[in-house]
Amino acid sequence: MNKQLLAHLMLIGAQLLYGANYTIAKMAMPEYIQPFGFVLLRCLGAVSLFWITGLFVKEKIDRKDLPKLALCALFGIAINQLMFFKGLSLTHPINASVIMISTPIMVLIMAAFIIKERITTKKALGIGIGLLGTFMILVMGKKLSFSSDTFLGDMLIFVNASSYGVYLVLISPIMKKYNPVTVIKWVFLFGLFMVLPFGYTEFTQIEWSTFPPHVIWATLFVVIGLSFFAYLFNISALKYVSPSVVSTYIYLQPIIASAFAISLGKDQLDWIKVVSAMLICTGVYLVSSKIKRPQAAGKEV
Repeated sequence: MNKQLLAHLMLIGAQLLYGANYTIAKMAMPEYIQPFGFVLLRCLGAVSLFWITGLFVKEKIDRKDLPKLALCALFGIAINQLMFFKGLSLTHPINASVIMISTPIMVLIMAAFIIKERITTKKALGIGIGLLGTFMILVMGKKLSFSSDTFLGDMLIFVNASSYGVYLVLISPIMKKYNPVTVIKWVFLFGLFMVLPFGYTEFTQIEWSTFPPHVIWATLFVVIGLSFFAYLFNISALKYVSPSVVSTYIYLQPIIASAFAISLGKDQLDWIKVVSAMLICTGVYLVSSKIKRPQAAGKEV
């Protein structure tokens, strides 16, 4: 299979998992598992799964790259996950969703400064069109309220979105050297030690015996589907596409979340969702497609 096509299929798979998570994770949190306790549980599960998988990947990390992986863990695991869960508890879900769509813009800007990825007109236009489509589906017909009551939560979500953008840019060059499993197992290991002080108390308060079957399945989905497969899909795609392409796929999450809710009878299809889907798909296509030049045909820009 073409590696570029495989990368895009993995990115779609990751967004399917993220989109379903909006509905599924609520089954377990916060009634059965508190936010920081859930973050620690995710890290424990991911570290176990990635290091077991790593037994089949015979590859060593250069010692000089360990500090870089620790920095990726700081932005991609610790700050990213802790700020999101804490911020979500202090603001409205609609506010968080709107702020999160700033991630591709942050990635585009930071990639230009950190790894010198050129901001082309096509990419900027694609991100703009995708942003418009995502904003439509998130905001039109819904109550959006930014105020002093939600300011702290809104700022934490913005920090979360920005930190994930930094993570994508920082980890991209490392992905050119190693197998995805090798990279992500070290990132999660460093991340585990970083979130441990924050999540330990809430983790010890989990009453496992009170979990009904649907909460057990929801927890397994978050730990295995979200923390293992979604992270693996995203980081694997970075071997073949740029950080801006990976980040732009975040625009698909509201469409997937809506489709999932519609399939469960909790939402209805309307013209806003249809137009939004068309704009988002157009934006993702523009950012993902390549510009071929005579002197470097096929090189992604």
